[in-house]
Amino acid sequence: MAVHASPVDDNAVSDLQEQFRGTLLRPNDDGYDEARTIWNAMIDRTPAVITQCEGVADVIAAVNFGRDHDLPIAVRGGGHNAAGNAVCDDGLVIDLSPMASVRVDPVAQTARVGPGATLGDLDHETLAFGLATPLGFVSETGVAGLTLGGGFGYLSRKYGMTVDNLRSVDVVTAEGELVHASEDEYPDLFWGVRGGGGNFGVVTSFEFDLHEVEPEVLAGLIIHRVEDAPDVIRHWRDFVADVPDELTVWVIVLAAPPASFIPDAYHGSTVVAVLPIYLGDLEEGMALIEPLRELGDPVGDNVEPRSYAAWQQFFDPANASGARNYWKSLNFTEFPDETIDTCLEYGLTRPTPETKLGLVHLGGATTRLPADATAYPHRDAEFVVNITARWDDPEQDDECIGWTQEAHDALAEYSTDGTYVNFISEQAGEEGFAYGENHDRLVEVKTEYDPENLFRLNQNIEPTA
Repeated sequence: MAVHASPVDDNAVSDLQEQFRGTLLRPNDDGYDEARTIWNAMIDRTPAVITQCEGVADVIAAVNFGRDHDLPIAVRGGGHNAAGNAVCDDGLVIDLSPMASVRVDPVAQTARVGPGATLGDLDHETLAFGLATPLGFVSETGVAGLTLGGGFGYLSRKYGMTVDNLRSVDVVTAEGELVHASEDEYPDLFWGVRGGGGNFGVVTSFEFDLHEVEPEVLAGLIIHRVEDAPDVIRHWRDFVADVPDELTVWVIVLAAPPASFIPDAYHGSTVVAVLPIYLGDLEEGMALIEPLRELGDPVGDNVEPRSYAAWQQFFDPANASGARNYWKSLNFTEFPDETIDTCLEYGLTRPTPETKLGLVHLGGATTRLPADATAYPHRDAEFVVNITARWDDPEQDDECIGWTQEAHDALAEYSTDGTYVNFISEQAGEEGFAYGENHDRLVEVKTEYDPENLFRLNQNIEPTA
């Protein structure tokens, strides 16, 4: 292992260790390189100290240490953020991954979740009781980062954004104070953490509402040839204009996986996948999605009853750690033909087989709150386009990043100018798109709880000077 210089005095770290129960790692320690490695392989940063916290007391000690020694502070939950904000150079990483507890109250239908828990951890515990809350769609994603940015997934049209199901949080502020925030206590802070990212402190506990989920849902992929893509996507756009909240249908332009339900001749070639998921009576769902299955001449169809837990993990293999990733995202109130044509122009010229272009139908419950109900502002987003470049060879960095940026710029003219903060790959610079009309109020909250901008390694909200 390479030897790294550190800007932090050895005596100061020794003092921290005396009041710390978890593990402290410095650049020359065993385990340091593993601890600084996160999901996106593009990120290669060398923090001065990594504090692997075992509890709230450790978090308080770490925040005080970082503040007192004027260190940049990165906060790691699941380490899945594409921009790599979970790790920094020459600063302090507050690693919350050991704090991964999930406690479910099946009677109250709530869950208390530690900041190191992943979506897989939370689903595993809640689904044992036939309960769930809206989350993302890759198990390795951290609950904390997903929630602080808004959070959406297959349950969102029925039950809203992840933040819409958040009851309360515990937060360690920049002053090292633990506060409990909810609609009734510190309501301004509670408003801010529901979409304002990690700007206001370190959240050490999340309390969620849970909802009953049937043991089986109707879900799967309908695979179409690339030459049929224009008709398929237009049909999808028209079909979802009038569907119940129980039905979510996404479209992905991707390389066909080597799945048994897809003929070998199409494996690895560009296809269009239509992804329905229906929450409710399986026969009713099958009848409802029949127009999707009857359209054209699909080359593969594996839509069937399956466990919700299995569907939540369906795309895990294609999103595993270790690849290089660069993402962009745009919101849309409508999806005209020009938008579809532009999506296909770039979807059909993807730079690598692992790169995808996803068309998400959102709407439903996510759009029924006013824009200022939470810090997440994009309540007019009926559709979201996620442009996710993925590759292994560093020599392809410029090509893949350039393609993603070009696709984003070409689609921007049709969009709302809003973007999903969790799909930003730059460390800074897209705050206006992420926070929209709620930005000024977020500045007020930031100024109240972090006036010195201690927590700035994020899509940063600068406090009033």
